[in-house]
Amino acid sequence: MSDMTLLDPTAELKPVERQLLPRLLSLSGATVGLLDISKPRGKEFLDEVERQLTELGATIKRYSKPTFARVAPKELTQRISIECDAVIEGLAD
Repeated sequence: MSDMTLLDPTAELKPVERQLLPRLLSLSGATVGLLDISKPRGKEFLDEVERQLTELGATIKRYSKPTFARVAPKELTQRISIECDAVIEGLAD
């Protein structure tokens, strides 16, 4: 993989260097977390994503943030990282 810089949109004064994780070879049998950030119509968007991922053989776990105005609580992100092979964060308006 070529050198790539990822920027974290949070208000860090000095961004932390993060290593990219390897991609899943297949969604079949994978557990995918869907994180609803609590914006209007996000649930409807993630419902469709869930339908399509389920057709590809993925197991889905749903999560939601208490508010879109703040980052997800550390406990929630830790839980997702333990329970899921991948995560999709959905927002809509």
